[in-house]
Amino acid sequence: MGVMNKFMNFLGLQEEEEVIEREQIADSIEEGETKAFEQRKNKGNVVSIHSQKNVRVVLNEPRSYEETQDIADHLRSRRPVVVNLHRVRTDQALRIVDFLSGTVYALNGSISKIGPNIFLCTPDSVEIQGSITEMREDNEEYNKSR
Repeated sequence: MGVMNKFMNFLGLQEEEEVIEREQIADSIEEGETKAFEQRKNKGNVVSIHSQKNVRVVLNEPRSYEETQDIADHLRSRRPVVVNLHRVRTDQALRIVDFLSGTVYALNGSISKIGPNIFLCTPDSVEIQGSITEMREDNEEYNKSR
């Protein structure tokens, strides 16, 4: 940019003061860009310790098979879902569990029974530890021990 300004000054198309002002402005802009680049360059290897955001667990109590797709959408959005099947008929409950089992399988997740007609469906980002035994089995064992 300096050569062009000198050439224009030589031809008399511009005064020397204007050239000096333009060069100062250009230099200050270049310094600002360099500082911003250096700041970004230094942040390259910083990793947040709290990388996992809050996980929401969705509670769902479908009343018909048609509501099953909403549950699958939550799973696709990586949200665990607790499904209570007390309000649907047994044949519909079986269809819902079959559909959710397929959905969970496709997402590499898991499905666990956590109570009578209550299931926990989780995507692959959520790990389930432990198990819950059926209440009927516990009651039978408890009654036998008396």
